[in-house]
Amino acid sequence: MRIDDGTETGGRSTVNGSITVGSNAVISGSLSTVNGSITVDRDSQVEDVETVNGGIRLASGVMADDLESVNGNIRLGENVRVTGNISIVNGKIEIASGGTVADDVSNVNGDITVYRSDIGGDVSTVNGDVTLTDNSVVRGNLIVEKPGGWRWSEKNQRKPRVIVGPGTQILGKIQLEREVELFISESATVSTVSGEMSLNDAVRFSGARP
Repeated sequence: MRIDDGTETGGRSTVNGSITVGSNAVISGSLSTVNGSITVDRDSQVEDVETVNGGIRLASGVMADDLESVNGNIRLGENVRVTGNISIVNGKIEIASGGTVADDVSNVNGDITVYRSDIGGDVSTVNGDVTLTDNSVVRGNLIVEKPGGWRWSEKNQRKPRVIVGPGTQILGKIQLEREVELFISESATVSTVSGEMSLNDAVRFSGARP
């Protein structure tokens, strides 16, 4: 299913198939699919974007409300504005420079990478690595949750890798419900680390990456 460049129309939904929106389009309704990806080209405006089995890709300058997937990656180009949440169960989240997310960014399994962007809520994961860098700002908390289930044993699990890169500000706190590999740049601003680790447990580094 394709919506052409410059089109103004309502939302679209499908069960099996992808949805592609051209550039400079205005979609006044949700885009949803069950089995398929959703791609929105540059400078378009959309509302909620939802898929079950498939990725979501927004090109530079796109404006959107909530982004949600169960199994699939979410990738945002430069200067994308999200007025709600970004949420995945199994998949990576990548936000390029100049992005703005008004609320939370979260997943269960998969890496979260944020470059020079402003996150209005929390950034949270269970099993994924988190990298916040290039003067990014998190106005809520950075949270690594403890996995549920009686079979989970921390000593037998890989520790998530959390990097708070150069110039990054965590205006809330880093809340760790499990042990992680924690790296904090000497030029980052972090007030406190709570839970299973403390600020003293962090490895401080200079340069772009640890």
